[in-house]
Amino acid sequence: MKDKLVVLWISRDEEAAINMAFMYARNSKLKGWWNEVELIIWGPSAKVASENKNIQEELKELKNAGVNVRACKACADKYQVSERLSAMDIEVLYIGSILTDELKSGTKVITV
Repeated sequence: MKDKLVVLWISRDEEAAINMAFMYARNSKLKGWWNEVELIIWGPSAKVASENKNIQEELKELKNAGVNVRACKACADKYQVSERLSAMDIEVLYIGSILTDELKSGTKVITV
């Protein structure tokens, strides 16, 4: 069984992002609850990440804690924020098939 968690962040809600998605992802990595932890920025969260300074600071902290942060390119392109996310040192790539492979391989995924 894979010891990997993917947190799929889709919400515009800053409180849900910071107090649930980011907190759990960070603690999961720092406390060793999961060996590998990834946060995927998907849909409206791409726009939020590109504009909200509090969220940007939190994303930096996640990366510093060892959480792999990626963004869906199709979503980021739709919101015209791909370049901004890339400038934040976030990997921006087409993620649909990657997420599908993770789901099929047994990776645990939670959505916020």
